[in-house]
Amino acid sequence: MVSKVFFASSRMGDKKESLVKKFARLIKLVGLDFVKPGSLVAIKLSVGELGNMAFLRPQFAAELVERVKAAGGKPFLTDSNCLYPGSRNNAVDHLLNAYKNGFTYSTVGAPMIIADGLTSKDYAEVDVNLKHFKTVRYGAAAHYADSIICLSHFKGHLVASFGGTIKNLAMGLGSRSMKQRMHASVKPEFTKRDNCTGCGECASVCDYAAVRIVDQKASFDHATCVGCGECIVTCPEHCLRILWNEAPEVLGEKMIETSVGILKRKQGKALFFNFLLDITPDCDCFPWNDNPFAPNIGILASTDPIAIDRASIDLINQEGALAHSELEGKAGKGEDKLLAMRPDIDWASYLRYGQEVKLGSTDYKLITP
Repeated sequence: MVSKVFFASSRMGDKKESLVKKFARLIKLVGLDFVKPGSLVAIKLSVGELGNMAFLRPQFAAELVERVKAAGGKPFLTDSNCLYPGSRNNAVDHLLNAYKNGFTYSTVGAPMIIADGLTSKDYAEVDVNLKHFKTVRYGAAAHYADSIICLSHFKGHLVASFGGTIKNLAMGLGSRSMKQRMHASVKPEFTKRDNCTGCGECASVCDYAAVRIVDQKASFDHATCVGCGECIVTCPEHCLRILWNEAPEVLGEKMIETSVGILKRKQGKALFFNFLLDITPDCDCFPWNDNPFAPNIGILASTDPIAIDRASIDLINQEGALAHSELEGKAGKGEDKLLAMRPDIDWASYLRYGQEVKLGSTDYKLITP
């Protein structure tokens, strides 16, 4: 099946339109027919780590909020807490981060609701029964919303090769324990056993009785453990090791499976936008950003999460690498920019897997109004 991907160039053109106006026309073109009067609409985005300046500007979120309200919907911005320590590790810090980066109610016209709650325990669990995961856990706010619209800043990524719609969905909405499961095949182990106070928090969240407190220290039965990761992200002393050792292609397949679970209740009620602006080598989760490696290209819209990511990569590859960037002199027009940056990562493999599990199609038609 050939999916439709709509494209608006970032060039000003004869009409001298701003990017926000072009985004508004793109929203109108692709349509918000799935937004019903009174329905709750989750607008998934990343507010960016403090110190990073490449994240998506709040003006785009404000325009979408206005359009959703005009359609009768009740929009809210959402994201889930990060796995690693930082300014978005819990809902309090995450919201303060959002406000500092401009995502306030007065700016965007909608509240920000952290999808997985205060400490990432507010999640829904859905069955997927796929190769890597039987179930997927993700933020309850996104689960119970009537529809979802993703605003994704497209860029490179250290492990996944690129971050677009799939990463924004899966890693961006998965609970902290789900993030750990995507990043590694998990069995709990101590970083420093002496730091364990025997508080029992890890045992209290284990549904499989794989954790006991012995001699005032946590003890793990790896034969019983199913690798859900809840104990790792719950430990108040941060005694347990967070693992980042999954093979990139497997990480990609796990993100695909997580996306399948997230969209299970959103058939015909999901819309995706990729912003090919400030296309940096790394994700917006770092408290810094490097120069863009490709020029601003434009904004894409689709109801197919696989097609929109594939189209984004193809458009980037049509461009030359920018001077004063990581890719200067390393990749020309028509060459694979992602592969040039991370030659050991087969980024196309997990898009093919997405097509295999019927999440979307790598075949698309680019429509420029």
